[in-house]
Amino acid sequence: MYRVTLEPGGQNVEAAPGTLLSEAISRAGVPLNLPCGGQGRCGRCQIVVREGTVRRRSELRLTRQQLSEGYVLACQSLVESDLVVFIPPQEIVAHAVASEKAAADVAMPEDARDWQEHPWVEVLPVSVTPPSLDDNTNDLDRLQRDLGLTHGIESVQIGLPLLRTLGRNLREADWRVDVVVERANPDGAAATPRLVDVRPLGTGRLLGAAIDVGTTSNVVYLVDLVSGRVVDTASTFNGQISCGEDVISRIIYSRREGGLAHLQQLVIGTVNGLLEELLQRNGAAPRDVVRLCVAGNTTMMHLFLGIDPGFIRLEPYIPTANHLPPVRAAELGLLANPEACVDCLPGVGAYVGADITAGVLSSEMYRTEKLTLFIDVGTNGEIVLGNADWLISCACSAGPAFEGAGVQSGMRAIPGAIDDVWINPETFEPTYRTIGGLAPRGICGSGLISLLAEMLVTGIVDKSGRLNRSLPTRRIRERDHGPEYLVAPADPEKGISEDVVLSEVDIANLIRAKGAVYAGFSVLTRSVGISLADVEEVLIAGSFGRHINVEKAVVIGLLPDMPWERFRYLGNTSVRGAYQALLSRGLRREVTEIARRMTYLELSADNRFMEEFTSALFLPHTDETAFPSVSRLLRKRASGDGA
Repeated sequence: MYRVTLEPGGQNVEAAPGTLLSEAISRAGVPLNLPCGGQGRCGRCQIVVREGTVRRRSELRLTRQQLSEGYVLACQSLVESDLVVFIPPQEIVAHAVASEKAAADVAMPEDARDWQEHPWVEVLPVSVTPPSLDDNTNDLDRLQRDLGLTHGIESVQIGLPLLRTLGRNLREADWRVDVVVERANPDGAAATPRLVDVRPLGTGRLLGAAIDVGTTSNVVYLVDLVSGRVVDTASTFNGQISCGEDVISRIIYSRREGGLAHLQQLVIGTVNGLLEELLQRNGAAPRDVVRLCVAGNTTMMHLFLGIDPGFIRLEPYIPTANHLPPVRAAELGLLANPEACVDCLPGVGAYVGADITAGVLSSEMYRTEKLTLFIDVGTNGEIVLGNADWLISCACSAGPAFEGAGVQSGMRAIPGAIDDVWINPETFEPTYRTIGGLAPRGICGSGLISLLAEMLVTGIVDKSGRLNRSLPTRRIRERDHGPEYLVAPADPEKGISEDVVLSEVDIANLIRAKGAVYAGFSVLTRSVGISLADVEEVLIAGSFGRHINVEKAVVIGLLPDMPWERFRYLGNTSVRGAYQALLSRGLRREVTEIARRMTYLELSADNRFMEEFTSALFLPHTDETAFPSVSRLLRKRASGDGA
């Protein structure tokens, strides 16, 4: 065994010869950044070997200078001796947490108030007749008898864990108890009521949790099941990020020995961390959380339940299940009442999951007569087209570029990320804004869209994505990886640790990402015989969508060129849909019906997608007539009338 010492933290770990350095670092408890899931493609797990020897499998994305300085890719380097390695701070996964002690503003449709009259879970007070020598009825039958006399419930189901504690619970409560009862199955089908808890009369609360298991972020709403109010919210990055930025990378990681179990542990740990934070902040106990509703894309839902997602990425792209059965919180190790039902919302196909059906539910596009385009742009671009009469969906592999991965200075939207940029058309000097007003550490997705749009309209980059090196500015320069535009030079005194740049390689990645999304729009509309111009409303979902500047997204060809008033931001529709299904039986049935009647178009099997994708690999598009406002803007700039 060899000893691996990590700097600057000083952690030590034992590793057998031939162990991947990334695995040794993981065992030491350091969450190393592996955006591609350890395939050696992204080059983001760069660390420095200061002492010792490793065997490099790949030197991809390492410059000659970096190699001479001892840089290696942790996921492609094997331990061959005792080691001392330095991990740059930017390679460690940051888990910023966003929380607010306030109720989220989540509306329920006026015709979906059934939860008030027919709740999923309710508390029934019962005074149980104590046993005696004259009445030696067993505890369960005794409870059931008095539950029937008091509340008309003649029969109940009880799980073994609760049965094991029933006798003690009744006696410690002096036979005066609150019985927590679940009245129906998650799909609304009639069923024998089920006991969730038996606790002392007047103690505890009736809480639920709506959960969005996102590829990048996890969000939890803590909900009062009596009032329906969102008590508090919290979110953080999905712990699985350390094993890959996108779903494909995580599916590949899950194929490793122990990979699937590790991924499930990471996401359960992330959700439990949020639940613990919310419960502590609101003076509640895990036992009070008696129902949970979960939404996420198909891969995330499989990993959440520990189901092998491997066949999702293999033709013909079939998940194990789209409609997942309810499970108990104890089966997953969730920080909730052990008997709480964990209701996983239904998906549609391999790449259109429960996050989208929940989004369609909460957006109410399935109720409107307007021809509506619903989009959720993230590591995948999921799209739904339709109205109250019909729904069709697809997903395009945008890749993680808009999440900051695959881009040299890309990063997630955390403090220090550049999220908006303006460029002077005469001097080509940039002005930028960062999240939190901090010194720039990199550029997040909305900043990348803004920067690329500004570079196009000022002539720094042409329509094919090439930098104009003839411009009179030192911002455009040549480096080992090719030409790049310097946004912010390194300046330790100002807190800028390294140059923030956008290279031609980065621009090509962004063009491919936006091209995939736009091609998805085009194929979906063409498949039903309409054009994008016929769309009456565009709904932009997801936390990333909330920060997109529509004007600049149109300029680069990410969004269709139409009047701005047709666009509407919705935020995180996935967790909002989970919240609505958490409360309402009627809306839970609606989301099942949405999944059932939504047609899923598999773009990988559609030749039109590649045609549309190729056409979209241009800024904003090869078809200038599809972007009349952008064409006017560029002509105005070219004529010298200003940008």
